[in-house]
Amino acid sequence: MKRCAWASNPLSIAYHDREWGVPVRDDRKLFEFLVLEGAQAGLSWNTILAKRERYRAVFDGFEPRKVSRYGAAKKAKLLADAGIVRNRAKIDAAILNAKRFLEVQREFGSFASYVWRFVDGSPVQGRRRRLADVPARTALSDALSKDLKRRGFKFVGSTIVYAFMQAVGMVNDHVTDCFRHRSLTRK
Repeated sequence: MKRCAWASNPLSIAYHDREWGVPVRDDRKLFEFLVLEGAQAGLSWNTILAKRERYRAVFDGFEPRKVSRYGAAKKAKLLADAGIVRNRAKIDAAILNAKRFLEVQREFGSFASYVWRFVDGSPVQGRRRRLADVPARTALSDALSKDLKRRGFKFVGSTIVYAFMQAVGMVNDHVTDCFRHRSLTRK
């Protein structure tokens, strides 16, 4: 079975085969990916996958309302937890982004409604033949990044946002000979 080349160990293979590129319209899951993609900045996705379950535990299942209320004591606990990326700016961004996330939900009814409008509600179908053909950012990720920043979100540069868009299925960037490409083209 042919996969995208980056899926190279059991954790990344399971993620690739079951999650990456599958359209997500659940707000809690979208918030999870927003936090995890921001945490990944400067690190490998394998590092984040290995820490994902601990993130779920210490970030209250990525419930944005709960995360938005984190204060100094909770931040201190997070900074001391070796099971996650202990970077103050990334932790502060996750908490701030939870607040902005709730504002977007109030404005658009859901974060999904907001974010999916950037692709007219349907995944962009990539036709990448090789991993080297997959861009790090696009005009769409530039636009979403710019709008998120305008709304006060942090750790949402265009490259991070493009990785988010790929992860949540707004973009199907499985290479064309990957077994997942065709099945996700029909979503």
